[in-house]
Amino acid sequence: MPELRRPALDPAEGRWLTPDEYDTDFEHFYDTVRGQDSWKLERLQNFHEDDDPSYDALRRGEWSKALRLLEEAIPELRASAAEDRERGSVFRRVRVVEEPPTPYTQWELHSLRHQSQAGIPVRVVQAADVRRFEPAAQGPLPELVIVGGLVLYRVSYRTDGVHDGAVQYTDPEVIRAWQDFIAALYATGEDVVGYVERYVAHLPAPAP
Repeated sequence: MPELRRPALDPAEGRWLTPDEYDTDFEHFYDTVRGQDSWKLERLQNFHEDDDPSYDALRRGEWSKALRLLEEAIPELRASAAEDRERGSVFRRVRVVEEPPTPYTQWELHSLRHQSQAGIPVRVVQAADVRRFEPAAQGPLPELVIVGGLVLYRVSYRTDGVHDGAVQYTDPEVIRAWQDFIAALYATGEDVVGYVERYVAHLPAPAP
């Protein structure tokens, strides 16, 4: 088997989208996907979530409430997974985790556990296992979303974790190369449910 290599991703070959344009573009492609899986690669350890009551509770230091609100969202997650199955599509996610986890990542891992239990597959990959793909000249792995093999987005975030747009790519070769790369990481990862139960569930409440 050939050695896994990080594919190239030239911003000049893509098209910049504002956050609103990204949301519209993503929804258009996602709604058209039939019989093809989608993928997400998540590398950053801190994000800012808009309009998320559980995340807001985390920021206020209300850990028990944050977890309770995540549990209340499980029926919605199951419905989303069922819709994907009806379209013959699965949305798989790879979450890179630094240890010890940041407060955000600790919270998100609980959310991802519920997603996985609802039928949305998520696997965890240790940051130490991807550093060989992150030379100084290229930096950390990008935040990527691939929708049904049709389009790839390199999602951009400000230093405070706020989403500020994305670069859209439609070149089939670029999409295929990154999809194969993410799928290879996924194959080596650990199911998020087992990971949370062994490494995260016993952790004390994170600092707000």
